[in-house]
Amino acid sequence: MELLPPEEEIQKLLTFVSEHEASDLHLKVGYPPYVRIGGHLRKLQLPELPDASYLDGMFKSMVPHDRWRDFENKGSVDFSAAHHTGDRFRINLFRSRGEIHAAIRRVQAKILNFNDLNLPDVYRKMITETSEGLVLVCGVTGSGKSSTLAAMLEHINQNRSMHIITIEDPIEFAFHGKKCIISQREVGLDVPNFQDAMRVVVRQDPDAILIGEMRDRETMLAAIQAAETGHLVMGSLHCADAQLSFSRILEFFERSEHSFIRSSLSNSLKAIMCQRLLPALEEGRRYPATEVLLVNSIVKDKILHEEDDDLPALLHQCRAEGMREYTHSLCELVLTEKISRVVALDAAPNREALLSSLKGIDSASSGIISRLRK
Repeated sequence: MELLPPEEEIQKLLTFVSEHEASDLHLKVGYPPYVRIGGHLRKLQLPELPDASYLDGMFKSMVPHDRWRDFENKGSVDFSAAHHTGDRFRINLFRSRGEIHAAIRRVQAKILNFNDLNLPDVYRKMITETSEGLVLVCGVTGSGKSSTLAAMLEHINQNRSMHIITIEDPIEFAFHGKKCIISQREVGLDVPNFQDAMRVVVRQDPDAILIGEMRDRETMLAAIQAAETGHLVMGSLHCADAQLSFSRILEFFERSEHSFIRSSLSNSLKAIMCQRLLPALEEGRRYPATEVLLVNSIVKDKILHEEDDDLPALLHQCRAEGMREYTHSLCELVLTEKISRVVALDAAPNREALLSSLKGIDSASSGIISRLRK
């Protein structure tokens, strides 16, 4: 099988990704294309990509105006591109040992709602009832943070009248105003960087602000300050669970600032929604395990007094308020036959706690079966 001209080959590959509902496409000189389907990386039975000039030819026409120079100067660039299938693609080009690599993430054109994403009802309830403060969606790469934030924003768009400004690198989902006015700003295209965008955003009369990712001190500080002054601020943070999110936030600041930041967070933070996508029993699907910390008076006190170690226990104790811990979520996914026990145990932050919970389910099921037989 021969390769098409580079501009045609990349379009063919993107079409394949859309048609097979792959999440990612990886391209590297000397290797055939790889795709990620259902969380698993798979090599396509296609020719190896021959040289750097071929990959350059794939992307030069796709990179937005003036961004190719950024790539040549800095060695990497992020941008997004629409495709005739209706999907959008988030594309990261980077150089390794002088050669171009591409990591391409498929973003569905359709904005999924909370039910589509299999998220618990606390997500809808929280974003419906919250008008100001900071809401963080946390997880590792590929855990569905962007899709969750999009569902939150679209829920607001359908149900409330607000001016929403998004700051993204790059723009992934294209929103169309329903009850809201939505202004989407792309880093590198509409504004030089997150810091500059955050510096002026409160002058643009927003009711809500969505930040693609909290990456540095200036962005995090501006987000906290905007939340403290009556704005609803939503953003993503790269960390695994609610407790670790505080360590991640504090890493952006000098130790001398930690007391001030904790005080600000205790006043402005409303919720931390953590998630990880797990392979389903059904081939090619994944389901989210979730952890939700809602900031009540007890949590505020723990944040203020540096008692983050107590937070995991609070997630269990305050379950009636909508809080969730990963153990409970994993049990639900096993009980509803969405994921296997093996997958759940591999993902469990505390295997013993999960085993204990699963034994309780087994015992309850056995008792029901015994009564039915009688």
